[in-house]
Amino acid sequence: MLSSPAANPDALRAVVFDFDGTILDTETREFWHWQQLYQQHGRELALIDWQRGIGTWDAFDPWAGLPAEVQEDRENVQAGLHERIVADIGQQDLRPGVRGVLEGLHAAGWPLALATSSDRKWVTRWLEQHGLLHLFKVLCTRDDVRRVKPDPELYVLAAQRLGLSAQDCLAVEDSLNGGLAAVAAGMRLVVVPNDVTRTQPFPPEWARLNDGFALGLVGLLEAAGVDGPQITQL
Repeated sequence: MLSSPAANPDALRAVVFDFDGTILDTETREFWHWQQLYQQHGRELALIDWQRGIGTWDAFDPWAGLPAEVQEDRENVQAGLHERIVADIGQQDLRPGVRGVLEGLHAAGWPLALATSSDRKWVTRWLEQHGLLHLFKVLCTRDDVRRVKPDPELYVLAAQRLGLSAQDCLAVEDSLNGGLAAVAAGMRLVVVPNDVTRTQPFPPEWARLNDGFALGLVGLLEAAGVDGPQITQL
């Protein structure tokens, strides 16, 4: 089993997860639906453009690439698009392996936090649906800060609410913007990319799990450089 972080007070003491794309892959589904909308109007939505907005807010405006008549009817188009996206996400399961990682950390007494550029209503909805909300000691959302990722404010706040320094925490992210935020805050980082983020230009020094959470909790912590007394046989 995994030892409690209290067993080694000088080592990693908490884990802070991103939500969208990391725990539940909302990002791939949302991109797919926007692609469909573009194709309906004879346009192409490039992944490299979409990636600029992943993990942050207002960094990329997909409406700007659509015809004028679509933008003029934006309210109706957006309502229908949002309904389809939410319905699709509602049918999706968590990323493979992530539940076991979260439950394993929680069972071992590791404090968990969430740091997300999404709003609280959005993440609470999905955490409750998947039975994960009780696992998190701290939720930090864009409702709580002035600047979202790639600014480090969300991660700094998460560490503060955990009563720890950022250096005590591991951040788990899927995107470049999220990773930049975590590193700027001073956290250790593991990137677990998804289908729409895996081609982002992650710095080579960032720990990365290209196979997702397939290696489970030990795989995540080993990628973060956590070893010795912090890991025993699962």
